[in-house]
Amino acid sequence: MRTDSRLSRMLHVLLHMVSSETPMTSEQVADMLGTNSAVVRRTMAGLREAGYVRSEKGHGGGWRLDCDLEKITLLDVLRAVGTERLFTIGFDNDAPDCAVERAVNASVASAMHRAEQVLIEGFRAITLADLAGRFRAEAGMPAHS
Repeated sequence: MRTDSRLSRMLHVLLHMVSSETPMTSEQVADMLGTNSAVVRRTMAGLREAGYVRSEKGHGGGWRLDCDLEKITLLDVLRAVGTERLFTIGFDNDAPDCAVERAVNASVASAMHRAEQVLIEGFRAITLADLAGRFRAEAGMPAHS
């Protein structure tokens, strides 16, 4: 089963942007992520529409951060990159005739809803500034550069 890595990949890109003094081109981001620049542009478009990055055209252009890192959470980035489902667990039949299957579906749906709420609250509690601080500490960099 394939996992959706857009959140972690875009957080990776955003943290590189924090420490970059120059814009990052779609080609540079694509090389870093091992993908192609069209995929980067499509994904970055959601971040641009949310106001988290901006793109500059022409020589020396590329993607730059355009947000206050203290105000943007992992949940904000998740929503901007368009991740639709947090979990891939589903049901074989959403409207079963079988009472056993209805009971199973209701129990699984309830547990998944509770788990999703915990995950959402966890993502809401972490800002890009928090991640940048962790990155700088891990890299042995000063707190604010």
